Amino acid sequence: MAVGIRVEHVNPFVTSTMETFAKMVGVEAKPGKLMLKKDAKLEYDISGIIGLSGNAKGMVAMSFPKHTAVAVCNKFMSADYNDLHRDILDAVGELVNIVAGYAKRDLTEFAINISLPSVIVGPNHQIIDAKDAVSFVVPFTCPLGPFHLAVSLKST
Repeated sequence: MAVGIRVEHVNPFVTSTMETFAKMVGVEAKPGKLMLKKDAKLEYDISGIIGLSGNAKGMVAMSFPKHTAVAVCNKFMSADYNDLHRDILDAVGELVNIVAGYAKRDLTEFAINISLPSVIVGPNHQIIDAKDAVSFVVPFTCPLGPFHLAVSLKST
């Protein structure tokens, strides 16, 4: 039996993002107002994406401006890069992997599996959600800069 996708299904991803930033990055990430995602275009430079499958499928993405990605990942890795580096891109993928893994614990009704992370780099890139998926965006702020969490789910 299919489970209807509701805004409450995004909450585990929001909580997981806050926990991940507190424990792994050492900064407080504050969520803004959750919004329905109206189009594919994001205003950021780097996105880490994880595919979701099981009784719901879709994706979770964390999108950053370049300066935020570098600052967050430097703190996460205890590194000191001044610009994009392969290690920064790998760290973006690892952060979204951790967020999805933590959130999965609270979505047992969907028996969610997560894929390997992918990272997209490029200004104003687009992430196209699955047809008929319900997609939400949560803007975050932290001392290292702003970023967005996007969650797109479709019941199977």
